[in-house]
Amino acid sequence: MRCRFFPFSILMVSAFIVSLFILFAIALPTQRSTINTVPFRIDSLFQELHAQGKFNGNVLVARDNEIVYSKVFGYADFEHKKPLTIQSIFEVGSITKQFTAIVVMMLYENGKLDLNDPVKVYIPEFPYEGITIHHLLTHRSGLPEYMRFAKKYWKNKKQVMTNKDLLNILIKYRPALLFSPDEDYYYSNTGYALLASVIERISGLKYSNFLENKIFKTLDMNNTFVFRKQKAKYYNNIAFGYDLRQRRVREDYLCGIVGDKGIYSSVEDLLKWDNALYSEKLVKQETLAKAFTPYSYDKNNDRYYGYGWRIAEINGCKIFYHAGQWNGYNSLILRRHYDKSTIIILSNKRDSVYEELDVLVSMLDSKDGTVGAKSNGF
Repeated sequence: MRCRFFPFSILMVSAFIVSLFILFAIALPTQRSTINTVPFRIDSLFQELHAQGKFNGNVLVARDNEIVYSKVFGYADFEHKKPLTIQSIFEVGSITKQFTAIVVMMLYENGKLDLNDPVKVYIPEFPYEGITIHHLLTHRSGLPEYMRFAKKYWKNKKQVMTNKDLLNILIKYRPALLFSPDEDYYYSNTGYALLASVIERISGLKYSNFLENKIFKTLDMNNTFVFRKQKAKYYNNIAFGYDLRQRRVREDYLCGIVGDKGIYSSVEDLLKWDNALYSEKLVKQETLAKAFTPYSYDKNNDRYYGYGWRIAEINGCKIFYHAGQWNGYNSLILRRHYDKSTIIILSNKRDSVYEELDVLVSMLDSKDGTVGAKSNGF
């Protein structure tokens, strides 16, 4: 089966993200695990979801660089009943955007790029005036969604598109902007795919090579790569993506475009990534703060967008997160800065866990383990 684009519904994302934040709201105990501790309750939650066929994947919860909970549920390969391991590799979808944003900030910090420069400074043939790097990062460019217009303009669906092909379509057909640059917010995979092209133009390296050399190796992310780059090397560790009917989802012509998606990783590697964002291994904290600054307001969901991160506030506490959904995979990384809490969930099956988590996780926020009041979405 071909890979397809399934945009998150507002209800799905709200239930998923708000519910997961409740896990953060619990004070994680340091004493030995008992039936009342958070690890036990997290395990009970996902054991139940897995038993009901609503979750297949890996879960990791950490606080202050210490893993509080880590476990696998189900199969990497349903056809051959191959079980997942904690090192299993999943495609992380839009979590890729935060990596793209960090690379842009690395170039900015090194004086190779100005965030307020028009895209045309780096890609002279880019056909739109007035769109800046900042607009691409914050989804304020007005560019339409390539996953939709590519259906019309890419004729050979058996041939995988590349970022260069996407740029050529923009140049040749010039799809109409949805609004003038900086006039509004519209979540745009097109913008982050273009950022990957900007990175390649400035650095002289392929996007995949830049990430491998400057991020993955630096952070010892040994189970992480970009689409097709060394995929054969990691094949035995890859968890295949499946749809709701447990049919394997195959790659199609859109899977070759990267920057908006395209990274494969494991829960442990993503924790290394998360930990690095509290250090200056990649960029200075002063520079990194730009990623977590709320630039764009998403009025439909009452949340903000920084550089590669969504930002929301619950009970006076900011959380930073991003979900991904692509090619049969679901993913989420969620962090809270003041106590360095992190939740990472990677799934290789398009299940209904998003809709169920709000009710199930609410049990974790009640003293007696019963279902409490349902959280309001954001």
